[in-house]
Amino acid sequence: RWVLNLQCKGSRNFMGALRRAVEVDFKDKEKHKSQGLYLLTTGIPDQETHTVSAYVAEVCRGFDLQLHVCLFSVTEDIDSNRIVPARYANPTETAIAFKEITQAARGRFHWFGEAGIFESDDISIIVSEMEKANSDSQKCAFLVESLKQRS
Repeated sequence: RWVLNLQCKGSRNFMGALRRAVEVDFKDKEKHKSQGLYLLTTGIPDQETHTVSAYVAEVCRGFDLQLHVCLFSVTEDIDSNRIVPARYANPTETAIAFKEITQAARGRFHWFGEAGIFESDDISIIVSEMEKANSDSQKCAFLVESLKQRS
């Protein structure tokens, strides 16, 4: 269920937007079936990472939510309105910050750009499962070969 689209016009006031989403849509949390919040962003929040991490950990725990972040790295640092954000970080620093925030919120992190996917928790999990399946398959093949040689 899609709950709310919050835009932080001209800023990246993440905590203000999250606070608004929680106050507006989750004050009667028994009536809502939402399990996650999805942040689609192009840059680092205006607030310090440790402050945001602590806040999302408390909010998400209180409402039994997960925060998932999709970071899109753009090539230009200033948005289309030529507004310079209150806080700047390069794409790698931004990704590191959002990974920390996402982990505090028990969510998943995805980072992509015009060149493709840089990092994705979901893809990492799938690759890990494929590697485990391949390893298990090799063990089974070894076991079958071993049993054939015994007989």
